[in-house]
Amino acid sequence: MEDKVKFFKALSDSNRLRILKMLQTRPLCVCEITEILELATSTVSQHLKILKEAGFIIEEKDGKWVNYLVNPQPKDPRISTLLASLDYWIAEQSIIIEDKKKVMCTDRNVICSK
Repeated sequence: MEDKVKFFKALSDSNRLRILKMLQTRPLCVCEITEILELATSTVSQHLKILKEAGFIIEEKDGKWVNYLVNPQPKDPRISTLLASLDYWIAEQSIIIEDKKKVMCTDRNVICSK
């Protein structure tokens, strides 16, 4: 039962839900997520750690970047079901729509050159 609780705890924070929806749009690095959520990098990193430990996301190294993306092959198939249900529950929320717009125009090269 503890592993199931971990899934739902990971989904129990609005910022983590926002991160998941952003990552369903495209892979992002910490700096891009930080920019969109307007949170401290350490806070975003903690949210990413929780989502990764629960199996919702993975990270991939790409040169100097670490990209976070939705786990395409989670060990537990219920994760895919939970991810698919996010559209039903939160896709029409105005903050999710705004986040998606920001994701489409966010450029890590601009953010990291500040």
